[in-house]
Amino acid sequence: MESCRRSAVHLETRDVYGVADEDEDFAAWKAGRRYDLADRSSWWNSFHDTVADAVGRGVVMRRARVVSEPVADYIRFEHSCTPQNIAAGEEVRWLPRRLASDLLIPGNDLWIFDDQLIRFSLFSGDGAFVEDVMEDAADVVKRHVEAFEAVWTRAIPHEDYRI
Repeated sequence: MESCRRSAVHLETRDVYGVADEDEDFAAWKAGRRYDLADRSSWWNSFHDTVADAVGRGVVMRRARVVSEPVADYIRFEHSCTPQNIAAGEEVRWLPRRLASDLLIPGNDLWIFDDQLIRFSLFSGDGAFVEDVMEDAADVVKRHVEAFEAVWTRAIPHEDYRI
């Protein structure tokens, strides 16, 4: 992210993530805790710093989430936290899976940096993070940029997506 200059796009396609760094927040959310967006010190973290720094350099950051409906609890959690991403400078959209049947969607979550480099994020069946794999072959990047843009064009802006 630090060397990114123009664009960073993130495609998320899973309905459940089992990322250890989020377990505590997810459990607290399920127990009823909600963050106060106005109390930035209670939720701002190093990822938000990274996003804000990139956006400050002129990088356009977009995140698209392809989700099943009715949504899983984890997606409800993500939806409730998305205003934090937006406050850091990201644009976020949601695409119900039922509206994506005619699209070709990558098999793994990914980041694409400056339309030149992909970071595929691989997860186990239960949503645990396994590893990141980098890819810079021009033809592979081009296909994934096109796939992301197809999702983005059809997806619903966060402020309009209701759960």
